[in-house]
Amino acid sequence: MSHKNQDLELEEIEETEACVDCDGKPLLSGDEVSVIKDLKVGGTKLTIRKGTVIKNIRLTDDIEEVECRYDNMKGIILRTEFLRKRS
Repeated sequence: MSHKNQDLELEEIEETEACVDCDGKPLLSGDEVSVIKDLKVGGTKLTIRKGTVIKNIRLTDDIEEVECRYDNMKGIILRTEFLRKRS
């Protein structure tokens, strides 16, 4: 296998395993996102309202979830399908 073929395969793997928001834009650790739907936080009475800006997200092992902090609560896990990356 040539070096070019290995590079192409690695790029394809990285593209398929990228963490993306509801619009398909790639998410990275430290990004700022907004919530597109009211979300109830399990185990609490807290609801994250639509339009809320979440700063400094962290990627998890699961490409469909990110970890964040909201309202002094650490370790909240949010599904990427309910997030939109802010420019």
